[in-house]
Amino acid sequence: MKRGIRNPLARMNVRQQMILLFLVLVIPVFILNGYGNNRAGQILKRHVTNAYIELNKQNFKLISRDIETVNKVTATVFQNSVVQQLDTSGKDTVLQRVKTYEKLERMLSSYSQESDERQPLYYSLYVYDPGNHYFFAPYYPESKKSGVYFFSNEAEKPEWFDEAVARKGNGYLRLTDHLSPPAKGQYDQKTLGYVRAINNIDQGGTIGVLMVTNVDARIGESLKTVSLPEGELYFTDWNNHILTSTQPDAEGVLSLPTEVEPGNSPMGVKDVITKDFIYVVDYNYVLQQKLVYKVPVKALLQQQDEMKHVIQIISVAYFAAGLIIILYFWRSLMTPLQKLVTFVRRYEPGNAVPETPHRKRNDEVSVLISTIYEMARRLNDLIHYKYDMDLKQKEAQLSLLYQQINPHLLYNTLESIYWKSKMEGNHVSAEMIKDLSKLMKISLSRGRELITLGEELEHATAYIKLQQNRYDYAFQVDIDLPESLHPLSIPKITLQPLIENGIIHGIKNMGEDGEIRIEAEASGGILRIRISDNGYKPVDIEAINRNLNSETNDPSTGYGVRNIHQRIQLHYGKEYGLVYNVRPGGGTLVTITLPAETAGGS
Repeated sequence: MKRGIRNPLARMNVRQQMILLFLVLVIPVFILNGYGNNRAGQILKRHVTNAYIELNKQNFKLISRDIETVNKVTATVFQNSVVQQLDTSGKDTVLQRVKTYEKLERMLSSYSQESDERQPLYYSLYVYDPGNHYFFAPYYPESKKSGVYFFSNEAEKPEWFDEAVARKGNGYLRLTDHLSPPAKGQYDQKTLGYVRAINNIDQGGTIGVLMVTNVDARIGESLKTVSLPEGELYFTDWNNHILTSTQPDAEGVLSLPTEVEPGNSPMGVKDVITKDFIYVVDYNYVLQQKLVYKVPVKALLQQQDEMKHVIQIISVAYFAAGLIIILYFWRSLMTPLQKLVTFVRRYEPGNAVPETPHRKRNDEVSVLISTIYEMARRLNDLIHYKYDMDLKQKEAQLSLLYQQINPHLLYNTLESIYWKSKMEGNHVSAEMIKDLSKLMKISLSRGRELITLGEELEHATAYIKLQQNRYDYAFQVDIDLPESLHPLSIPKITLQPLIENGIIHGIKNMGEDGEIRIEAEASGGILRIRISDNGYKPVDIEAINRNLNSETNDPSTGYGVRNIHQRIQLHYGKEYGLVYNVRPGGGTLVTITLPAETAGGS
């Protein structure tokens, strides 16, 4: 025969199973906690990086749009007729040169005015005047000032002038430390400027170089619109030279991971997540510009680390709380149950039961323990009771053997007395003896608890005649029991006690006005027998009905009625029995409810 797979838990007791349950509940929590924190960090960094990529794109578009706006304005200046007609050969009079200078100043000043609250851009035109014909024009350029500046020798030439001329009219961003040679500088001239050479459209050659200053402040405004947690923003050229940044002292070349180098791609966005930083770089080869986001991972995950720390504390608290709960239930549940198991295993029916263990609690375990101890005591009581009852039964059977009377001897004797009285002409005595014989025949019959309704009616009729002859009662008796109901069964001696109650407590002293009525009907499988009297004495109906259904008997309402009610319910069930009511018109009415079942032979 093949052996089935054995359950490993079957070898473990409840204590070991509770420990296993605790470990099964706690260990997965720590495993899932570690895995969840790791995955959450990776997902968070990737999602945040994607968000920075989109933010970087929008930010780079804004900066590019600002630079494109500057480029358009410089193109307008490029095409301005006053600029194109600027003469440095000395053909114009001094007055004409002064007027030209004033027009250029007003024009450049107008472009430097901003209508909104943004940082203004300052447009300045630098013109090479070898003949020093514009000697009257001041040469003190500043980063936050627009104007036209003429220089007549190489010593006064800005360091970026020739570089801009070499680009042949193409504008570009340049970080410069000086707008003029240091000897001429009056203030800090370090600025990010947009430089573009102005060429003569008709004659060719270079008229001057247009320098747009304070571009770093304008780009800085765009950078400030982006909020990064402890992050750094850099705007660089193609070679990673820092043009402007949110870091005040940032300068030089920005070091970037090789993964974000553009390679052969002219424009786009690249990102990389290193151990310490997240880099997002948007680049454009045509504009020779890059916008770099550098976000420290530690700052990004600081809130997550705080949450992880809180979760770890909660996990440890969960472990400690679970351990305390297990220990508590171990002490309050397992210890009493183990003692109870020891008692159950050692208990032998009939042996003395020790005192129930005292517990201050009223929970299910306490109820179970006290109930089992009480059940053991009840079992002992039942065993002792059964032993006593067996002894008493043996004694009763022995006594019955001595006291048993042969009913046939009594019947035959009464029958002989009846015939002798009949022959002597004493008819009243003879009838009384006959009725008594009928009464004794049913009362002393053994072995039959259920008889037919016809037999019970015969028994009751005999009792009524004996009462009428014995006390000369003149009450009336009205019996309405259809013969079709006579075969139905009824517990013996049911009608007689009820009729006796009606006579004694109802119509005893009413003479010919007293009336006893007996009627019966059957419907729906139920037999109802009604016995009523027209007695004038008040009867406490509620007390009688209450006594019928109470566990203790009230002697004032008698034993016979309660005995009949209990015998009926023992035979047929709780839904059957007696019910007392007030008879319509006065008196008492008792209804006997029985199942309409046919009895055996008499």
